[in-house]
Amino acid sequence: MVAGFKQAFAQKKFVVTAEVGPPKGTEISELLSHIDLLKDRVDGLNVTDNQSSVMRISSLAVCRLILDHGGEPILQLTCRDRNRLALQSELLSAWVLGVKNVLCLTGDYITVGDHPQAKPVFDLDSVQLLQTVGLLNEGKDLAANEMQGGTGFFAGAVVTPEADPLEPQMLKFEKKIVAGARFIQTQAIYDVDNFKRFMEQARRYDVKIMAGIVLLVTPGMARYMNKNVPGIFVPEALIEEMAAAEKGQKIEAGIRIAGRMIRQLREEKICDGVHIMAIGKEDRVPDILKAAE
Repeated sequence: MVAGFKQAFAQKKFVVTAEVGPPKGTEISELLSHIDLLKDRVDGLNVTDNQSSVMRISSLAVCRLILDHGGEPILQLTCRDRNRLALQSELLSAWVLGVKNVLCLTGDYITVGDHPQAKPVFDLDSVQLLQTVGLLNEGKDLAANEMQGGTGFFAGAVVTPEADPLEPQMLKFEKKIVAGARFIQTQAIYDVDNFKRFMEQARRYDVKIMAGIVLLVTPGMARYMNKNVPGIFVPEALIEEMAAAEKGQKIEAGIRIAGRMIRQLREEKICDGVHIMAIGKEDRVPDILKAAE
């Protein structure tokens, strides 16, 4: 791994990140094994923040564990659970603990998670959170108060290339870049030709773009996402390829598909890197990387 995630974009032609999900509870042995498995194979490890509105160990705590194990963490921070005071406090805490990268997200709505009775906050949205990071980097807080020492975060955001229509997504994309996003990790893509069309528009902006790669585990998973997850579309040809795999080999087909897509994105220089999300299958990320060689 190079000196840092930000430096990787200057030193490498193709940057790779992966994702680890904090556990629900204090048993962290599997989490630590995933960190040790991946930290030297990727340029950064994203840590999700109560993903899908499910309560888990905080992103910040896991980022510190990644640092302790010699990895490069990317703090995911959502606006759902904290007001502007807490968001700024979390960012300052992250910086003093050694975390240098932050992915700013609005966050999934409370009702999709396991605490539907919780009160959502959404004091800020992802664009305003990016602006907040910019102010903290300048040594000021959201109330324009001078601080005793600022931050220096490398800030990023997300975009959904498969959104239909795409125009509203491109407006948000531009707002995020103006607000201070220096890298973009996309939601899952499966149609590379469609992603190329998105990139034709996105390349007008000075920002590093990483394609999101979500590992397909079963044909049923692909069909479920097509039906229930806005902004994700798995082409029928890929679903048929998964379905044609022998029993017990479905995930191997998914690994081949992910590796093939990564290889095409890299060889055709379509984007600046990939962000691999092997949700619940983090131990298979090395297999995906091998399939991409």
